[in-house]
Amino acid sequence: MKHFITLLIAFSTLSVQAQNDKYLGHVTTIDTTIKTLYDVISGAKGEERDWELMKYLFHPDAKLIPTGMTKDTIYRAKYMTVEDYITNSSKFLVENGFFEFEINREVQQFGHIAHVFSTYECFKTLDDKKAFMRGMNSIQLIYDNNRWWIINIYWAQESPFNRIPREYLPGSSPNIPAEPVKPAAPPKIKKATY
Repeated sequence: MKHFITLLIAFSTLSVQAQNDKYLGHVTTIDTTIKTLYDVISGAKGEERDWELMKYLFHPDAKLIPTGMTKDTIYRAKYMTVEDYITNSSKFLVENGFFEFEINREVQQFGHIAHVFSTYECFKTLDDKKAFMRGMNSIQLIYDNNRWWIINIYWAQESPFNRIPREYLPGSSPNIPAEPVKPAAPPKIKKATY
């Protein structure tokens, strides 16, 4: 029995190492990590996502934090684990098709920590000419154990009263107006109670 347990531990260690080797190329730089993040959630209708790779990108304690306005005009943040995101999004992504592309990136790095402001556009198919949604991701990363980990990703969709600032937009995208659009008056926002 003692030999069986020793073999089981050794096999588990080799299995984890093989998984690390399989995905390590996706997290060696900030660029490869961000590119993989966008690639892993994107796919055609009916295409399963590689959730194992998605989990590999994130630190075990990471949070995914979408923000937005509720129907009663309260601006909220929803805190999710990677597992929560997969549970909440998997069916929608496969049933509808979803492609998210980074159109601009601003990186700030200090030693082993980095912050990335990443502007995105979303399409239902690769044939779509116009994005159905745009927004910004605020991504925090840490370099540890010879790789980058996503610590948090915090995002907001663009809306008529919350336009993406011009400095976070590329100058050449055909889907982006040449001049910033004047934002509409924001709704009256009630204070959120937590």
